[in-house]
Amino acid sequence: MRKQETSHSSIESANINVNLDSIPHENMQVALDYSQNPKGDNLTFHTKQSLFKKVKKRLDKLATLPSLREEKNGKDLKEVLHEKGVQRRDFMKWAAVVTASIGLPATFAPLTARAAELADRVPIIWLHMAECTGCSESLLRSEDPGIDSIIFDYVSMEYHETIMAASGYQAEKSLEDAVKKYDGRYVMMVEGGIPKDTEYFLTIGASGRTGAEECRHVAKHAAAIFAIGTCSSFGGVQAAAPNPTNAHPLSDIIDKKVINVPGCPPNEKNIVGTLMQHILFGDMAIDAFHRPKWAYGHRIHDLCERRGHFDAGEFVQHFGDENAKNGYCLYKVGCKGPYTFNNCSKLRFNSHTNWPIGAGHGCIGCSEPHFWDTMSPFEVPLGNRYQTAFSGAGADHTADRVGMVVLGATAIGIAAHAMLSGAIKPK
Repeated sequence: MRKQETSHSSIESANINVNLDSIPHENMQVALDYSQNPKGDNLTFHTKQSLFKKVKKRLDKLATLPSLREEKNGKDLKEVLHEKGVQRRDFMKWAAVVTASIGLPATFAPLTARAAELADRVPIIWLHMAECTGCSESLLRSEDPGIDSIIFDYVSMEYHETIMAASGYQAEKSLEDAVKKYDGRYVMMVEGGIPKDTEYFLTIGASGRTGAEECRHVAKHAAAIFAIGTCSSFGGVQAAAPNPTNAHPLSDIIDKKVINVPGCPPNEKNIVGTLMQHILFGDMAIDAFHRPKWAYGHRIHDLCERRGHFDAGEFVQHFGDENAKNGYCLYKVGCKGPYTFNNCSKLRFNSHTNWPIGAGHGCIGCSEPHFWDTMSPFEVPLGNRYQTAFSGAGADHTADRVGMVVLGATAIGIAAHAMLSGAIKPK
């Protein structure tokens, strides 16, 4: 993985395209703190006002572009939401939730709503590599489509092999036409791992172009690039040992900045929320693994509904026991929540109905690099065997530089806590 590039002259990871020299001295540290820990309440009034104006100016410029839906049905988002039975009040509630989720003050909610309304100005090219299409399914197969699904349906999806009617040479023409027509404007989204060096293991389309070739070609003209799902972000199951196809993440294939939205699959809100951040700012705060901090800034363990049982030493000993029925902590049956950064417990799945831990199975760490190898076996606790991409620090070695020694003590402490509770306080 390439490490995040930093700049001393601009706050690129803070979503603010402004030279630091233009910020008054008294607001400098506030802006820098925001780049590392984006919480709207930490911003001074001056910084909030300045950021608000910059976002509004960006959206005003986007509004001057023609709607890409005019060629289709010409309906704006208000009409689309009305047809789906979504009231304006519900839409504004959604905007407020997204605003808070991405770390902005509540006063930015109207701008988030406007960004959603202007999403039809942003063309998207979605490429499929070595994957199961689960990420697309997460977004498209909602039984009761929420506003997130409607928003994504509202954007101009110029290319998506799963849902488009064209195939063969017609599909290739559609892709090339979109690349040329929206040169420098479109958002490139890639689903799936990509073979590197042995590129011939993945060929696409009537011309038999390799997946790596197609990614490099489309990336050249993209305004932003998102790796959707763990396969595209980190290689996924395709890259698991012994990795026979030499599958790699998108960031190893192209030489442009990639925003990773991992998960197997990622929640649709993480996909749409990341798109909203791009529309609002053109950039976003990311961690060491290039994941948006607003979505991947906390461990599963930090916000888990079973955290109280962990602290009390109340663990499920094996699936189906009385402790499992009582909703005790799943660490001793393999939960990887203490090592996994994601917001599953807040967003949940299936129309916000439930999530794996709520259903009784531990987190398997699917949003972490190489989780198929580092987190398995999935029903056995990691204890002090924690070894990932940073040789022991894993995702904890974020852009905030959490210390390896602290994490090592934490990993060993978790294992010791579980073992001690089993001996002293059996439940």
